[in-house]
Amino acid sequence: MEVKEMFRRALELDASDIFIVPGLPLTYKVEGLQQRADARLMPADTEELIAAIYALCGRRRPERPDQDDDFSLSLPELGGRFRANVLHQRGSLAAVIRVIRFGLPDPEQFDIPPAVMRAATLKKGLVLVTGPAGSGKSTTLACLINAINRSREGHIITMEDPIEFIHQHGKCIVTQREISTDTPTYIAALRSALRESPDVILLGEMRDYETIEVAVTAAETGQLLFSTLHTTGAASTVDRIIDVFPEKQQPQVRMQLSMVLQAVISQQLIPSLDGRLVPAFEVMYTDKSPAIRNLIRDGKSHQIDMAIQSGVGPDPKNPRMWTMDASLLRLVTEKRISKETALAYSIHPEAMEQRLAQLP
Repeated sequence: MEVKEMFRRALELDASDIFIVPGLPLTYKVEGLQQRADARLMPADTEELIAAIYALCGRRRPERPDQDDDFSLSLPELGGRFRANVLHQRGSLAAVIRVIRFGLPDPEQFDIPPAVMRAATLKKGLVLVTGPAGSGKSTTLACLINAINRSREGHIITMEDPIEFIHQHGKCIVTQREISTDTPTYIAALRSALRESPDVILLGEMRDYETIEVAVTAAETGQLLFSTLHTTGAASTVDRIIDVFPEKQQPQVRMQLSMVLQAVISQQLIPSLDGRLVPAFEVMYTDKSPAIRNLIRDGKSHQIDMAIQSGVGPDPKNPRMWTMDASLLRLVTEKRISKETALAYSIHPEAMEQRLAQLP
């Protein structure tokens, strides 16, 4: 298959990913399900396709033959961008390509609720968007950055690996830096950003101890900093950050985190009854909940879920925060997902099973 035709087909199918793997037909992931082409790819076929992708974007393959590679490419004539990861498996070349349409996502189209978008109104501190790979974190972050860009003046700096959504200058100046192309590492980009008069920083991922340490420190200096972690739920996110630090530092980090953490938005994509994927969100804000800040500071993160449940606000129909299990339960009552699916994706299965048993 000609490489542009492969990309065109992915956009026509509204695919989220393309898999180029030896021994398997060219495969598109659509709404969480695989659609496979007819002909099986052999190692020579995958090598040829991947070489064509490199030629199309004018990029050279890594010099080391066993080195993995991450990069993005734009095809304006097709109306799409693509994020490629080229890897080696069983001695042959393979690739997984994420499909990104031009333009910026609409929160309503992606079922992102107003309580999540409220994070765009914050002025300082740390906001974390968390969830497993492929759960839509980049889409949520793009919506938040776009909302800020349209609503107030400032300087937005993003550090991404690679850049997915392109933000034009709006009310804000937008500087987008790609790791390995514009700057060597996240940590180098973040340290540099603090000298570039930022108002909002998007750090693509808090990958390690050093990056987390600098990110927490940066959030203390008065900027609004967005980042991601591969955790599900506010409690596990807090534990993940604390646990990367040496034990002697953890009390100090708990204190820092209790002061700078403004919100944790966790998300999952859940198979629905109509065969599509629907998002489930856990939303936690600390700006109106000193109890949650105290729990973080005192090392009682296991009580955060209870604090979220008690801090839903005066209007139960429009809560300002809720747990992941509450989101799943709401999807069940709306008849969008099955009880079995809700149980499979729940954070506390035993409690969820009891709550599901009470439903008609």
